[in-house]
Amino acid sequence: MMHTIYTGTFSVPPVQKAEILRYAGAREATPELSALLEEALAEAAPCLTYRVCWQKLPIIQNGTGLDLTFARTQSEALRRHLQGCSHIILFGATVGIGLDRLIARYGKTAPAKALLLQAIGAERIEALCNAFSKKIKQDAAPEGLCTTSRFSPGYGDLPLELQRDIFRSLNCSGKIGLTLNESLMMSPSKSVTAIIGIGSCCQDTAAGCSGCAKSDCIHRRSL
Repeated sequence: MMHTIYTGTFSVPPVQKAEILRYAGAREATPELSALLEEALAEAAPCLTYRVCWQKLPIIQNGTGLDLTFARTQSEALRRHLQGCSHIILFGATVGIGLDRLIARYGKTAPAKALLLQAIGAERIEALCNAFSKKIKQDAAPEGLCTTSRFSPGYGDLPLELQRDIFRSLNCSGKIGLTLNESLMMSPSKSVTAIIGIGSCCQDTAAGCSGCAKSDCIHRRSL
């Protein structure tokens, strides 16, 4: 059975400069760093394109395994995450290749700016994923359904190799220009694939910094 692939462009919230600096590993916003950040933001803005493709798919939990329609997995972490869910939203999101080109341009001549551009990309793809997740939650609410946070290949025991199945199911290359190489690296680099659960009694598990035990990470948010 063929499942419809949807595509869309999204408006995202304004940039959060504190988040960008956190991604860059900066401990404080000095006047010089703030000025460089403003310069990097001005150059990055016209390079960003916010695009998402997604499918809604039924799932079946068989013992310890999961049939996700597009693939099967034995991931215990994903099984717990999707407990109480009857469907998933499988999605790919990207902020476009333009930012990668800008980062490459400054990589050797202005490494500090390149680092800030990398951090801008990290903050922007996170903002895009959050905006998309909010849309899915709002769409589910009138039906009395709830949603989980997103869960990506590489989280917990969910193998990164699942990316191949995701790209095949979503036709990411044809839909939003997102490709996967043999090493499972995505291009554009500031991109995400993930799974969101939908159900009448979702048992969401902690995600992001709140669900990570690595308390000494320099990128960790204050909880």
